[in-house]
Amino acid sequence: MSTTRTTTRLRRTTDLRRAGAVTALAAAAVLAAAGAASAHVTVHPESYAQGATDGVLTFRVPNEENTAATTKVQVFLPTDHPLLGVLVSPRDGWTAKVTNTKLRTPVKTDDGTVTDAVSEITWTGGKIGAGQFEDFDVAFGQLPDDAGRLAFKTLQTYADGKTVRWIEEGQAGGDESENPAPVLELTAKAADGTAEGTAQNGAAAPDSTATKNSRGSSVTASADDSTARGLGVAGLVAGVLGLVAAAFTAVRSRSAGSRPE
Repeated sequence: MSTTRTTTRLRRTTDLRRAGAVTALAAAAVLAAAGAASAHVTVHPESYAQGATDGVLTFRVPNEENTAATTKVQVFLPTDHPLLGVLVSPRDGWTAKVTNTKLRTPVKTDDGTVTDAVSEITWTGGKIGAGQFEDFDVAFGQLPDDAGRLAFKTLQTYADGKTVRWIEEGQAGGDESENPAPVLELTAKAADGTAEGTAQNGAAAPDSTATKNSRGSSVTASADDSTARGLGVAGLVAGVLGLVAAAFTAVRSRSAGSRPE
């Protein structure tokens, strides 16, 4: 009798260890997937018409670290297809430094020839805490009319010295890169001078959520992004619970089958 009980206990211990291993692996998968779904630096709106004038771009910078705040943000503007007439909107707690670069190819406009343009904007002095993001607004006088998309390579520096390089451009419609740069799609103008889904001046209608949040201070991530990530993680958690339930069911079944009559 004692030998049978000992064997039963050993089987239970082995089954519980297996169940624990399955749970640990599944939990690790959930955490990995949640990390992969984390937000990155983006630009809003996502598209404008080529040659659009007098618009605003909002660079949304989320903090992805739980133990350090974002303290520096550097956005690099393209100079091969420059934005003209760039102005930076003040942001409470942050100081913006604007760097101009002489253009290799001057741009001719109705007001004359432009020989230099803004190539970098650096924000310092503020903090973006864990679970928060900050919106940085940049106004422009005119977008280029000879490009299909603009990539804004961005460096995000944390208080602990870590720098995340959002510089991978990737391909339009392709798989998302691990550290993608914010990309603005430029749509071709229609015959009447407007673009599909854009305002009459050729500028894409701004996202209402982005517009509202860009006027406030650091707030939690947008509802749409949070909901999407939440649903994805919830599905993974449900899978973990299913695996755990199956494991413990197996333990009970084996334990029941090994009991002495």
